[in-house]
Amino acid sequence: MPWVRNLRRFVGSGAGLGSEALMELETKRILLEIFKERQQKEAGSIPSFYKKKPEEGSISHRVQRLAKYRFLKKQSELLLNADDLDAMWVCLRENCVIDDATGAEKSILDLVEIRCLAVPMNYEDFCHIASVCTEQIGPKCRRFFSPSNFMKFEKDESGRIAILPFYLYVMRTVSLTQARIDMSELDEDSDGFLQPHEMEAYIRGLIPNLAQLRDMPQAFVQMYCRIAAHKFFFFCDPHRRGKACIKKVLLSNCLQELMELHQESEEEVTDTEQAENWFSLTSAQRICDMFLALDKDTNGTLSKQELKEYADGTLTEIFIERVFDEHVRRSKVGGGNSREMDFESFLDFVLALENKDTPEGLTYLFRSLDLQGRGYLTTADIHTLFRDVHQKWIEGGNYELCIEDVRDEIWDMVKPADPLRITLSDLLSCKQGGTIASMLIDVRGFWAHDNRENLLQEEEEPVEE
Repeated sequence: MPWVRNLRRFVGSGAGLGSEALMELETKRILLEIFKERQQKEAGSIPSFYKKKPEEGSISHRVQRLAKYRFLKKQSELLLNADDLDAMWVCLRENCVIDDATGAEKSILDLVEIRCLAVPMNYEDFCHIASVCTEQIGPKCRRFFSPSNFMKFEKDESGRIAILPFYLYVMRTVSLTQARIDMSELDEDSDGFLQPHEMEAYIRGLIPNLAQLRDMPQAFVQMYCRIAAHKFFFFCDPHRRGKACIKKVLLSNCLQELMELHQESEEEVTDTEQAENWFSLTSAQRICDMFLALDKDTNGTLSKQELKEYADGTLTEIFIERVFDEHVRRSKVGGGNSREMDFESFLDFVLALENKDTPEGLTYLFRSLDLQGRGYLTTADIHTLFRDVHQKWIEGGNYELCIEDVRDEIWDMVKPADPLRITLSDLLSCKQGGTIASMLIDVRGFWAHDNRENLLQEEEEPVEE
């Protein structure tokens, strides 16, 4: 062979022999030549940062869709179905050894008792159950019984894990994987992101399977999907690009909150509890009724004057002005400077006020509090913002208070890194950003802070029947 002859000639000539230092230099020289050669080849070409998507109906587009369909179908076939999960639960219950501490057979415990008593299994049980499940269900359940999965769970003094947390882990993994497959099927351009209409389609497909939404009037379905999808984009699309990353959606609390509507509640759920879940039918109807009540001229948008009536008019005028400056686009109809808040902007407004303690809600509010747009608040900004709250406070018949004292209290609550300014990161770090924002924009929020000790005492007192 040519390369063998060349190698023998090279070694036999003695050119390849020498000290380690000479060999190291020769290696560096060869690698440098290869690097320069590649650089010269790539010097005349600019790397591609954008690939044009295939045209609708083209062969490449059809091939891409077919490949995506087959891949998702294959992934779906690898998932455990409801029968498989039931079979796994039976295997977990029936194949645990006798507990030496109690002498009781774990297999006789039913589901209710297991929820009260975490039945443990050691690694030998774990491997045995893996073999039994593989025989009964198939190889698709084998990946859940890996050593790394066993090490993820909390262990007792004997190195055993409880079967219930493991089973819940399997159920959650299957549920999230199924959700990702469903979302990927709706991702038309296969970029890993969902656009608003795609997210609405996903939610619309879930409604028949959500026990608390089955009785939704058909005429309200479209509006409900619009309201529900908006929360995903508020929390998963912070830069307002109009698309939410599927991975981020799966890991968000929003999806978990939506899935809470899956289970039928045995006990009667109060209106207050339903309203706390943004995705409940009660909450969605509340948002619509609120918008319609504020829209006095029924033009489908809210003016500054109309928005001032939100929350019984407890929000300050300067805050409303700043919300329109920062978060409401100028209207294309009418005067060039006219601003009207549409329903989408109203949903952002409500989500921010109802989630003031979250980074997303606090970021929305901070932009409105930052009067000069400098990225921080000064003592003058705090004084200006609280002046309107103070005015409403006095008009409500409350005692006189000193604005400077409140300003100093806010500074003590935040403890900013720079003693002369408060930034968004300072508000997030102090863990009281939502309370401080409420004090500066809402007289009711300041009243709740001023009476926090009395309110806490009322919550702790037992309710007399």
